[in-house]
Amino acid sequence: MQVQLVARNLEITPRLQEYVEQKIEKLERYISNIEEARMELVVENTRSNAHRQVAQLTIWIHGTMLRAEERGADMFTAIDATLDKMRRQISRYKNRQQDRRQRGMEENMPAEDTLPPVEIVRVKRFEVLPMSAQEAIEQMELLGHQFFVFLDGEQGGINVAYRRRDGGYGLIVPEIA
Repeated sequence: MQVQLVARNLEITPRLQEYVEQKIEKLERYISNIEEARMELVVENTRSNAHRQVAQLTIWIHGTMLRAEERGADMFTAIDATLDKMRRQISRYKNRQQDRRQRGMEENMPAEDTLPPVEIVRVKRFEVLPMSAQEAIEQMELLGHQFFVFLDGEQGGINVAYRRRDGGYGLIVPEIA
């Protein structure tokens, strides 16, 4: 497994790096085929000291991405909370894989990688107007939606503005891989 550690507004000490690497390696007890793990540690400038330290862990398993993020008063607490959350996600992922395998055996489906067909029950079409992210957020608020798809007037690509759980806003800017 390849482990990547990234920090913003924080110096990675050898103790911190060793702590993160040991904790991530322990995830292999729960699932052995982790291809890559990326831990991002950030110190944010927030009013609440209890939410300043942010740890976000992303792992890739056979093309599937799992992500967990937690905040804490100190970085080690945030890391531990993130890893607890990731263990729960790994457990759910394994249960889904097992359910798929069992359904596949019952229905004589081929290998576990093939998914049953998904039924699309509604297709919605709408005009995408060029606008700024700020205008898209205002439009989203006016409509009372959790997200809003728009054409970025400056870059020309399709973007998605969304409301985050913490009350802030996010922007998804797709890039061709």
